[in-house]
Amino acid sequence: MFKKLPIVLAAATLLLTSIDHTQTSLAGTCASNCGSRPLQFTPGQRIRLEVVNNTSKLVELEKIQGSKAIPLQPGEKLQFAQEDGKQPNLSLVFWDKTGSPLQAVVSQPNFGTLRVEIRPTWRYPGDRSLYILNDGRVNVF
Repeated sequence: MFKKLPIVLAAATLLLTSIDHTQTSLAGTCASNCGSRPLQFTPGQRIRLEVVNNTSKLVELEKIQGSKAIPLQPGEKLQFAQEDGKQPNLSLVFWDKTGSPLQAVVSQPNFGTLRVEIRPTWRYPGDRSLYILNDGRVNVF
């Protein structure tokens, strides 16, 4: 009887650890549960960039590196028109002077508009920039 005890203990341990496992895996297609589609524009398409400050603090924006920072008051909305539809890699950098982390929530309210809502977040360091690549993809970093 004691010769089989290690086998019984090992089997009981495996059984208990498999019962305690809370995550389950389900098979399915992407169509059944793939999340939201990433934003992407047609390459060469003219894009209007709309930025909304949904924080309680002043946020500063810089469209072109080295240019003067643009202050955006709480609740204020600012629009940038893309000068040339073939302008590669449109970018926007944003920050809060107090160092508070920010979150950029992007949406496409209509065909040619990219809306960026800047919100406060607890995630550090938060989002700091938005890039519209020349292949039409939108990335937030």
